[in-house]
Amino acid sequence: MRTEDKLPASEERRPDLARPRMTRTRFWLLGTTLAVYAATVIGVLTTSWLVKLDWQIMLFRPYKQWPEFHTFLDYFVVMGQRGPTAVAVAAWLGWCCYRQRTLRPLLALGTSLLLLNATVGAVKIGFGRLGPHYATTVGSNEMWGTGDIFPSGHTANAVVTWGILAYLATTPVARRVASLIAAGFAFGVGMTTVYLGTHWLSDVVLGWAAGVLVLLALPWLEPAMARAEVLLLTLWRRMREGWAPAPVPSGRTVTGTPLATPRAARDDELPAREPVAVIRPGVATGRGPDTRPHHPVRQHTVRSERTPVTPVGSRRPPHADRVARATTPFGPSGASRGRTAAGG
Repeated sequence: MRTEDKLPASEERRPDLARPRMTRTRFWLLGTTLAVYAATVIGVLTTSWLVKLDWQIMLFRPYKQWPEFHTFLDYFVVMGQRGPTAVAVAAWLGWCCYRQRTLRPLLALGTSLLLLNATVGAVKIGFGRLGPHYATTVGSNEMWGTGDIFPSGHTANAVVTWGILAYLATTPVARRVASLIAAGFAFGVGMTTVYLGTHWLSDVVLGWAAGVLVLLALPWLEPAMARAEVLLLTLWRRMREGWAPAPVPSGRTVTGTPLATPRAARDDELPAREPVAVIRPGVATGRGPDTRPHHPVRQHTVRSERTPVTPVGSRRPPHADRVARATTPFGPSGASRGRTAAGG
């Protein structure tokens, strides 16, 4: 592999993101389908033998030749109707997305249906061909009118909706089985519309070719589908983060200052108590539990227990170790001084 053709590391790890290679089988299949598509359009526009065959089948009226199949085929044609088939296949592919943890199956179905609507719808409106039940002139191609049946939408939808299962198959055996089932549904739905008289045979042939072209174009759209998957997953992750409520601790009030708001105790939490130093009377301690110096504990008396002091002196009884005073500065006379001295 050349340097300029080397894939990024992320794409080398994902085989579904690799650039599609134009193998010989795919090249011949694509070329053959394009040739059938172009030949059918040219044959109808030029009112060739294909248009004559359309009229012969229409005038034969198969639904009148074999009326016993009419009821069954009325229900079987629903296998090509877009609504029921898309819901059924999307349900199965959704389960595959859940198991494989990827959105690729659903993205492939959605991309194929969008491509089918864009291509087949534009051709239908552009040609405006009328159906067999609304034909006006025998032998004409009934083009450029107000119809919308060329190519057959039921047939192209059956090819794409059931063919996507074969496209997404992961094993060769499953791919072969799904291809046979898709081919059977596509062929049956196309011929049923011819039987019921709702489409010309050329409409069905062009519908088969249109559906196969859509499936062949899907590998070139794989890188776009991979980028869409990354974008969708990113948006989904952001939406989930936006919907998730902000985490708030249990038992804590958001408003107010965190330091000013006490934390509420939980039901299973015991209230914490701060250690308090117990100081016993008469015991001097150097430092308390808060590492601050303390003075020795003193015994304080109640005010009512204190000895009153009067202008003439203290009323406390004399002590044996106290020296008596000779005079008192506030004594009125010597007699009182004598009594005070005598009384000690």
